[in-house]
Amino acid sequence: MISFHPVTLAEIPEVLDFVLQARAELFPTLSAAGMPTDLAQFEAVYLQGDGEFLIAREEGRMVAAIGYLPYDHRFPQLDYQGRKAVEVVRLFVTPACRRCGLAGQLYRALEALAKADGVDVMYLHTHPFLPGAIGFWVRQGFEVVDVEADPVWQTTHMERQL
Repeated sequence: MISFHPVTLAEIPEVLDFVLQARAELFPTLSAAGMPTDLAQFEAVYLQGDGEFLIAREEGRMVAAIGYLPYDHRFPQLDYQGRKAVEVVRLFVTPACRRCGLAGQLYRALEALAKADGVDVMYLHTHPFLPGAIGFWVRQGFEVVDVEADPVWQTTHMERQL
């Protein structure tokens, strides 16, 4: 039985270990760049701020995570002025739990929190080199709104209106 819940203060160290390990496996060059700001300030961003962070556990073991934080307007081609926009971040699922619908269930739980919080648009970006990522997000109702021309990352910007 898999259960979902918002991260508690006591779980932060375990969540950081889980997320940083998953991130290092997917993006080895980024892991050398240090801890991202949202993770370094996890309590302020996700527990005390306007962010949300959910985890999934199976028999007490963390098997998946996802969060959102207020969109920071760092991509000039995206205009969310006047709308409450959040960025979906840190979706990681352990290999043993992939391809069984867990990521979709976890995203829908996060989306329900966003709707309850009055969010207008959910934004995310992903990359074609992540197997199945773009297709997964399209199945969740996201649309591709921009693909950057960078030959390495090909950052794919996606959004879902709520």
